Amino acid sequence: MPAGLVSRLQSALGTGWEMIEVEDFAASDGEGGSGSAASVVAANGAEVYLGWGIPPGVITAGLDTLRWVHTATAGVGQSLSALRHQGIVLTNSAGVHAEPMADWVIAAVAYFARGLDRLVEAQRAGRWIKEEFGNLEIPVRELSGLRVGLFGLGGIGTAVARRALGLGMSVAGIRRRPERGGPDGGGLRWIGGFDALDRLASESDALVIATPRTDQTEHVVGRRVLERLPAGAIVVNVSRGAILDDTALLEGLAAGRIRGAALDVFATEPLPAGHPFWGHPRVLLSPHVSAVTTRFWERESTLILENIRRYLAGEPLRNVVDLETGY
Repeated sequence: MPAGLVSRLQSALGTGWEMIEVEDFAASDGEGGSGSAASVVAANGAEVYLGWGIPPGVITAGLDTLRWVHTATAGVGQSLSALRHQGIVLTNSAGVHAEPMADWVIAAVAYFARGLDRLVEAQRAGRWIKEEFGNLEIPVRELSGLRVGLFGLGGIGTAVARRALGLGMSVAGIRRRPERGGPDGGGLRWIGGFDALDRLASESDALVIATPRTDQTEHVVGRRVLERLPAGAIVVNVSRGAILDDTALLEGLAAGRIRGAALDVFATEPLPAGHPFWGHPRVLLSPHVSAVTTRFWERESTLILENIRRYLAGEPLRNVVDLETGY
């Protein structure tokens, strides 16, 4: 946390509250790691827990006293059952991440659509590849001609949709509750439920995975879905690595059916040494930082401080997670 935020949090809580700061590593996969010894001790007897992810050990330690837990991540991991049974309120930071992640998605689509990956490769090799571009040996596509498919139309998917529509792209999407629609103002070709995933893939020049990880979505983007993508499609994953089948993706890249894959999340993080993604020429690899910008803590601080105010006043909190659906 930036200097001064801890004191601002303590000031917002006021007298009668003890705040314990635990400085330790936390994974960004929605669980926050297994929970360090210090964080478990701090959670024992705590009423409120704020962290980067919600470690299971922390939940166990504070099970009898915790009333509200907040994660600075958008995803909430797999600690929902314990929270659900104890009536603990869980809030996340989904809105904090949506705008910068949507920027990253558009940049990633453009990276492959405009052949920037091939330019970087040629520059490193000292090759002048004007002819390959000029004769379209390297296919270059205009963004306004792309069909974008959004697997997930929550905060992140909606932010991507707004940007894609603004650039003239054709956008469709699916979500658990399609009746909720898309961005204000509409503009999407169609919106369906999760049962329309195959159709979405078949109509997507760029398939963007932005859905929360749940029992319904885990491992769902596999060989069957990827084989339905049009030739030369781009795959972008900013959700959770477990939703996308790595082996099927590598097969699609090797067969030339998939133009490129931009991945910010992985089934195992950090990505293990020697994984095929590391050296793959058509994989843009990002270490789970698509949400990171210079404005992150500005937005995160605003959300936490506002929720502290609401909590103390007995008002409904912002960003409450539905513990049944996981988001």
